[in-house]
Formats: sequence, structure tokens, C-alpha cells
Amino acid sequence: MSTPNIPATEPAWWTGAVVYQIYPRSFADSNGDGIGDLGGIVAKLDHLADLGVDVLWLSPIYSSPQHDNGYDISDYRRIDPTFGTLEQFDELLKGVHSRGMKLVMDLVVNHTSSEHPWFIDSSSSVNSPKRDWYWWREAREGFSPGERGAEPTNWGSAFSGPSWTLHPATGQYYLHLFTPEQPDLNWENPDVRAAVYEMMTWWLDRGVDGFRMDVINFISKNPALPDGPVPAGKLWGDGSPHYISGPRIHDFLQEMHREVFEGRDAELITVGEMPGVTIDEAKLFTDPARREVDMVFQFEHVGLDYGPGGKWDYKGLDLRDLKTSWNRWQKGLADTGWNSLYLNNHDQPRLVSRFGDDAKYRYESATLWAAILHLHRGTPYIYQGEEIGMTNAPFEAVSDFRDVESINHFYEATTALGQDPEEVLRNLRIMSRDNARTPVQWTGREQAGFTTGTPWIDINPNYASLNAEADRASGKSVFRFYQQLIELRHKDETVRLGDFSMLAADHPALYAFTRSYNGSTLLTVGNVSGDPLTQPADLPTGPLVLGNYKSLDGAELRPWEVRILRIA
Repeated sequence: MSTPNIPATEPAWWTGAVVYQIYPRSFADSNGDGIGDLGGIVAKLDHLADLGVDVLWLSPIYSSPQHDNGYDISDYRRIDPTFGTLEQFDELLKGVHSRGMKLVMDLVVNHTSSEHPWFIDSSSSVNSPKRDWYWWREAREGFSPGERGAEPTNWGSAFSGPSWTLHPATGQYYLHLFTPEQPDLNWENPDVRAAVYEMMTWWLDRGVDGFRMDVINFISKNPALPDGPVPAGKLWGDGSPHYISGPRIHDFLQEMHREVFEGRDAELITVGEMPGVTIDEAKLFTDPARREVDMVFQFEHVGLDYGPGGKWDYKGLDLRDLKTSWNRWQKGLADTGWNSLYLNNHDQPRLVSRFGDDAKYRYESATLWAAILHLHRGTPYIYQGEEIGMTNAPFEAVSDFRDVESINHFYEATTALGQDPEEVLRNLRIMSRDNARTPVQWTGREQAGFTTGTPWIDINPNYASLNAEADRASGKSVFRFYQQLIELRHKDETVRLGDFSMLAADHPALYAFTRSYNGSTLLTVGNVSGDPLTQPADLPTGPLVLGNYKSLDGAELRPWEVRILRIA
């Protein structure tokens, strides 16, 4: 076992916190229009307080044309009427704070909506004072604007197609790493940064407790915007080496801290979503002495079931790959920095369907993964519905999907690349972001208690038996297990701060590790399979702290069984 690492100063409050993510349009609808809203969240605050979470993170609720479900923002200081009003937001904030919780907003500042006044001004003329608030370029030399191959670089968009769109009125192209309706801001321009910092300060002054920063490591681009390599089977180049953790990213984040967070950061939480970030980079981003962000969201572990063709080439998870990845991150940030712990969010399919057994052993596999995740060192994140073990949805046709990424992929794959539509649909059913976006199942009554109207996306038909009301009343309650995990983190410094040691790293079905702190050690052992498993004889043992079966059965771990033991 490793030597206890006892910090010299008081640990940050968020080392003992648990964050709950709300995707507002799918959480709870209070006015019957079929879309979740702020009133629905207010009505469910007691559910979240009962769960015991410390922080609520809201996916975007700002004014938006909703081309990417709110991640295309047209006004950072207004609430989209779909979700309510600023007065309702203030009511929500008051309700959150009165229950001892904090509220974090989603900060989306790599890009805006193409309907944001900044972009409208920028696109009005090549001479606009805001022209260089975004990335504008001429057509590639030797090509006419609009011609295939005339894009200034060969970069592909994250949502299929090129990352450049021609603006006919001015004859130039603008950059968008996501949809054409999400043009990228030019952070090289100090006026852009000043405007963003002013907006962030406005929200903090209103009482918000921090930000989860969407793709924040994309904001610094190589100004030359060079071409990227074209992966096999792809139509467009990979520009990510030129914008992931780019040349000035640390300068920008340190400036943001000085201008926005300085003097009040002790009570806040700042989380940087950073696709492609490495451990060495994460150590820099989360080193408290550097004053950038408190923790990062990294994506290495949620790409381990991708095949050679990427996300839409599903191959399944090898548990040893996950153990290797998480062990690297636990060790890499052990002395400097901090981990975010998650397996579900609005961009990932449902955990119990992806890595567990959502039929015969839904309760057992949902609670096993919960225990494994929450007993690692870092701040755990729960995504709405995860606390009751919600599953992927049985999408039948492409018309059932609402996610722009999924729909665009289907048509590009079947039309431009000639792939079999049924095979494309099979992978969409497993990996689509829409699996996380079906409405929360509150009751077994009509529309799962989510709305009195027609939901914006179909509710999973298993709501009649799988819902919050039924789960909380059940003898095998996923919700109650999450309550116990959260309570354990709140009470036990070993869970909050203990050193991490992986055991049986090469075992294909056993996940085992210890956490040690100031003379106390906890052992977590889990059988990540549907078959019985006999534990290795050399594993330590001790009294049970928490498990997902009612009693122990010696060294035999039953299907999807997890045990947290206190070791003498």
C-alpha cells in the first residue's frame, strides 16, 4: 500500500462534493409543452436534496436557436423562453442555495450561435469592427468560393462535413468546429476575451457558483490554421493538433482566472471539459499554483469501446483497458491536480446499457459501476436518471433521433460513404447521444410524469417499471445506493483524499483497488461480469462498509457484485 499523503493545507470543499448534471430539456416539464424547463427543475429540488448531491450543473439554458440543443448561444444574458425567464432562474438559484447546494452554469465560449449579435455584426461586412471576433478566411488559392476543395483548410467538423462555411454576402469562409450555426470565436482578439469575462462576472455577481467550461481547451488555435491529416475512411482532415490545447491556452485560462475568479475562487468550482487532453497537460491545467481550473473532464476512458473507425464503430469494452486508463489518471494527478469522475453525461450513452447488463442485472450492474466510480479519487458526477439506473432507448429508425451529430452521421455514412443503413443504425442505437437525452422517468403514469404534453423526444417505453417513484420504493433501489455512496464520501476522508492503488490489474473481470489515508484503508472489489467469480486468495479482507447484495458469500462474488470493505 502507498504512503498516506496528508495535505499541508485544508483540502478544497469540492474534494468531498458530488455534482449532479441536469439536461434541462429532458429533466422535468412544468408547463406541458413537452420540453423540460426551470419550473420543472424547481419542482424536483427535493429529489436532488434527498439524493445528497452538493452541486447542480445545468446544461445551457441561454437564448438559443437550438441547432445543438442550446450549445449554440445567441444571448449569454437571457434565458431561452423554452426554459423560462431570468426571474425563474433566480427562483431556482434561491431554492438550490436554501437546500445547501450550489449551482454551476455551462460556459460555452469556444463558439456562439450564428444568430448572436456579435456574429451578425462580424458577418455584416469585411470591414466590420467585429470582423476578427471570429475566424474568417479567403477560399483556398486556385479555387473559387463555394467549389469543393475551396475551404481554407481541410478540417472536418465534429458533426460531419467541413468545418468551414462560405458566407456568400462577403465571399469569405468562417470556421466552425461544430455545426455551421456555431461559428468559433477568435480568442486571439483581446476584445473577445474582455466581453466573455464581463459576461462571466455578470453571472457570478448574480449568485452562480462556478462554470463547467465546454470544450475550453479548443479556444486557442494555431493562427496559421494549417491542414490536418485525413484519417482512413474519412472525407475531411483532422485539425485537432492545431486547436486542442493550443499555443496560448494556458495564457487565456490564467487571464480568465485573474479577471473573473480572483478573490472569490475559494467558494466556486471551475471545470474544464477538455477533449484530447493528456495527463501531463491536465496536471498543468489543474495545478492550484497555476490558477487555471479546479479539474478537467477528460475523454480517454469513454473512447475505449470505440473500434478502428471511431465512435460509430462500436467494439465493446475490455475492462483491462479501463483499469489501465483510470490507473494512469489516478497516479498522474495523485500529487498535483484533481480528477473529474464520470461515466455518464449528456454526450454519452447510458452507463448500465453500455458497460453493464440493462436487463437481468440492471440494479446490480448500475450499482457496481456507481461504487467503482465514486470510490476513486476525484469529484464524482451523476447524470440525470443515472441515480435510478435509466437505460438506452430502443430507437428503431433514423426519424426517432433528434441529435444533430447522430442524424448527420447517418446521412454522411449511408450516402457519401455507402455504408449499410442497418449497420449504421445499429451503432447509433448503442452510441447516440440521444440515449442520454430521453426524458427522466419520474413515475409509471402517462409520459413518465415528465410532461402533460407530447415530449420533444420519445420517452423510453420501459418507464412503466423503471422510474424514480418505483425505484425509491423498491427493496433494490439504485437511488438508495447512490445516497449511501454520497454519504460515505461526505463522512469518510479516505474516500475524499486517500491514495489510490490498483490491484489485479490484468484480471479481465475483477475491478479491485484500495484507498488509504491517515491509517485507514478501504478496499473496493467488483465482479464486472454476469458470471460468478472467485476472488484471488491474496486480496485483503475486512468488514463490509457497503455492497449491492444483502449479504456476503465468502470469496465468491456473484454476478455484478461490488463490495466496499474496511481493511484493518
